[in-house]
Amino acid sequence: MTERRCMIDIDAPRLLKRIAGVDYLYFIQKNTLNRRERTLHIEVHNETFSNRVVVRECCNYTVHPENEDWTCFEQTASLDIKSFFGFESTAEKIAMKQYASSIKKGKEIIEYYLKELEEEGVTHIPRWTPLVVSGTGNPRLQLPPLSSARAIPMNSARDGLPSKDPACPTELLSGSPDDKLDADYIRRYLGDLTPLQESCLIRLRQWLQETHKGKIPKDQHVLRFLRARDFNLDKARELLCQSLTWRKQHQVDFLLDTWECPRLLQDYCTGRWHHHDRDGRPLYILLLGQMDTKGLVRALGEEVLLRQVLSINEEGLRRCEENTRVFGRPISCWTCLVDLEGLNMRHLWRPGIKALLRIIEVVEANYPETLGRLLILRAPRVFPVLWTLVSPLIDENTRKKFLVYAGNDYLGPGGLVDYIDEDIIPDFLGGKCMCDIPEGGTVPKSLYRAAEELESEENRLLTDSIYKSASIFKGAPYEMLIEITEASSVITWDFDVCKGDVIFNIYHSKRAPQPARKDTLGAHGITSLGAINAQLIDRSWVLGQDYSIVEKALSCREGESVQGSHITRWPGFYILQWRFHSSPACAASSLPRMDDVLASLQVSSHKCKIMYYTEVLASQDFRGSMTSLESCQSGFSQLSAATTSSSQSHASSVSR
Repeated sequence: MTERRCMIDIDAPRLLKRIAGVDYLYFIQKNTLNRRERTLHIEVHNETFSNRVVVRECCNYTVHPENEDWTCFEQTASLDIKSFFGFESTAEKIAMKQYASSIKKGKEIIEYYLKELEEEGVTHIPRWTPLVVSGTGNPRLQLPPLSSARAIPMNSARDGLPSKDPACPTELLSGSPDDKLDADYIRRYLGDLTPLQESCLIRLRQWLQETHKGKIPKDQHVLRFLRARDFNLDKARELLCQSLTWRKQHQVDFLLDTWECPRLLQDYCTGRWHHHDRDGRPLYILLLGQMDTKGLVRALGEEVLLRQVLSINEEGLRRCEENTRVFGRPISCWTCLVDLEGLNMRHLWRPGIKALLRIIEVVEANYPETLGRLLILRAPRVFPVLWTLVSPLIDENTRKKFLVYAGNDYLGPGGLVDYIDEDIIPDFLGGKCMCDIPEGGTVPKSLYRAAEELESEENRLLTDSIYKSASIFKGAPYEMLIEITEASSVITWDFDVCKGDVIFNIYHSKRAPQPARKDTLGAHGITSLGAINAQLIDRSWVLGQDYSIVEKALSCREGESVQGSHITRWPGFYILQWRFHSSPACAASSLPRMDDVLASLQVSSHKCKIMYYTEVLASQDFRGSMTSLESCQSGFSQLSAATTSSSQSHASSVSR
């Protein structure tokens, strides 16, 4: 512990100094250094004019909770002016100016001495360790020898090359899961980030680890959503939450392993991956002008085409990771080259345009910031018509990455050679590299499917899904009515909390609530009231008389995925209710918890959103224990395999 008296020359008007009668200000500074805990605490308060002005400043240096090689610095200050010769406002402005300049100067001083140490070859300070000298009972503090300290390979890490220093393991550069916030990892796998951007990434990843129950996406994927929303944490989190729900709902994580491209699509889809551009980004080439989009839609349907597009995006993500390892620098997006040679009015077929717009909408929502550059070559006169239809659905940041070349403008300086090495420019574009892309052509009409067949086909990825969305407002819960005609039937549910916090309840009533619009599902009626949020539980009903609670209320936080089931004890009407939940203050303290404060700032204060699916199994379809509860229609049976039964007669289970 060190305590000292400091003298500071203030930058104040001369008149103010003469009135105050001082040329300098005196402060008391107290430093507390804890070598064992690796913390430094600095407290400063003023001695001069302490009866008129109270200035307090605290600086804390601590170890980062997720990376022990990082230092967290927190600086706070308070200014309380009681009276200052009638110059209270002026003194406050001067103090604020002085404080702001001190912050900047302090940062410059730290950077100056760090640079000096680096020039002297000091890249690591060994940690303090207590050492007991033999023959004495008193411990003597001693630093370990320099040979035991792990040196940081400055040049090798910066260049992305493996270190040859045996004291530095190569895992540091490979971005191991245990050291993912290492500076070298960020520089090599994520790119240059500002401190604010790094903070947003850490906070969003921590939120996912605490609330998301499914597969946690990689840092590169999380970073794409932050960039897509200009590092607005609230907006990025909402977009990412919706995308993760969509991926789980449609099993997109397994698409590359399960998707088998139809032979027809292999022969007539004129697109292939082809090496990489000058920046190391994977390059995808599409001969759109040679592809019969109308024939493919008529022969395969929108669902197949969308899955093909999704598989291309998933493959692009995989290739980005591979190129990151190969080139030793972050590759987070790819380049797409679209050749419009042959584009005509056939490509403006309305159903085809409609399918294209819907596919773009899905891709934009779930693969943001994956397109690094789009090179459009040999654009014909009909292109502006197509662009007018498509451009409104494309994000503004994505549109800025489009480069359009008409005719042969792509040849020569300023064209393809600026973005692609001459050695890999395809032969059909005037290059020397052979590119194995199908020639495409017109799909035979004999392969077309009947219009009725295409219309009746269930396109879950594009149209209605087994999951539905609902909004919950303050004072207007979302309620669903399920009519049970046979006791021991099983109600199952699966829902994701996309925004806000909710409370989930299940009620039973022998009376039919009003209003009720029934939509038969098997032997049971399930009613969804949609966005109007009409209340099924009448205000005049009395709990315990007109209706009863059959499940304990469940509090669900934003980002949670909840699956569960309830074995009904009586016939009648069951009401599933999702109610808005405001996080209460911490019960053990009169002050709110920091998590609750952050949550109230990051989500809307009046609206929650869920995506849900519910199903009823008749008693004869239920066999044995709750662990055998599966549904042939359920999209979450694999996610909720681990369920438990209640000891009550109306057993239930919930898994999150």
